[in-house]
Amino acid sequence: MNITWHCLPFDSLTLMQWHDVLALRIDVFVVEQNCPYPEIDGKDPKSLHVFGESDGRIVAVARIVKPGISYPEVAIGRVATAMEYRSKGLGIELMDYCLQQIEVHFGNVPVRISAQSYLKQFYLNFGFAPTGKEYLEDGIPHLEMLKPAAK
Repeated sequence: MNITWHCLPFDSLTLMQWHDVLALRIDVFVVEQNCPYPEIDGKDPKSLHVFGESDGRIVAVARIVKPGISYPEVAIGRVATAMEYRSKGLGIELMDYCLQQIEVHFGNVPVRISAQSYLKQFYLNFGFAPTGKEYLEDGIPHLEMLKPAAK
């Protein structure tokens, strides 16, 4: 599978890229997970948008939120992969690319996420550890996880 990865600030996205990023997020988080919530939360204009394209189609997305917006630390959120591209290692590539881009843009810093609880092991593999904060978000169990800065 040939994926081209991008990391762009909001104001560098084309209208079509923004449309496709938002469409994938809504497909996964609102439609597939049957979870009506306000997808537009005001953080996107202040974030870096990571996405992978295959044959001109955006198939994986995430956003990197600057410190002080969601958490005191840099955060990764809205991590999603198109259904037909799952179980092919694309999520691993996406997270690796996000962490590389955080290093490029922010340096060696801690990173916080709000993970759906069933993905705990996935994020443990990247060095994230549970903070002990667990909660329901839109009826879905979540846990907060932190990846400390490398020593």
